[in-house]
Amino acid sequence: MTPQDLVIRMLPPFGGWLALASLALPDGSPLRGAAVAAFLAVGPGAALVRVCGPALRAHGAEGPAERRDADFAHHSDLLERIMLAVLLSVSAAILLSTVLIAAHALSGDRVLLTLTLLTTLAAFCPAPSAGSAPGTTPRPAPGTTPAAASGAASGAAPPTRKGSPS
Repeated sequence: MTPQDLVIRMLPPFGGWLALASLALPDGSPLRGAAVAAFLAVGPGAALVRVCGPALRAHGAEGPAERRDADFAHHSDLLERIMLAVLLSVSAAILLSTVLIAAHALSGDRVLLTLTLLTTLAAFCPAPSAGSAPGTTPRPAPGTTPAAASGAASGAAPPTRKGSPS
């Protein structure tokens, strides 16, 4: 792991601890609100997306029939990861809040602290390799055809997408 990878991996938990530290600011401080909102919007989800990244990369985006954008797959995958991070973060905050309401222990500080701890834990989790995710196969190397990568040359049938006719 390179130092740059380590810094990127630790950004979501650092954002959570920064949001927790911002609780020392006065209640109406815009800096406090911005730090907490930014972390709650993307922090936990970004850590979770990093953990399941190899499984996401195993199935890339399919571009349109006519290629106007050469980087379509890269841009589409990046947008997918960003949206997934936001939706996972919001879902985690709602789920945790619901659990704390049921336990009659809801407070903003508890939600923020628990999400920060979970984000830190997710950041320390090793990412699974692409081949170890259930139901996934690694993406073929650039320049190879999907048929060659799936073993069609050896007589095996090419893989089909879910819901498509066999």
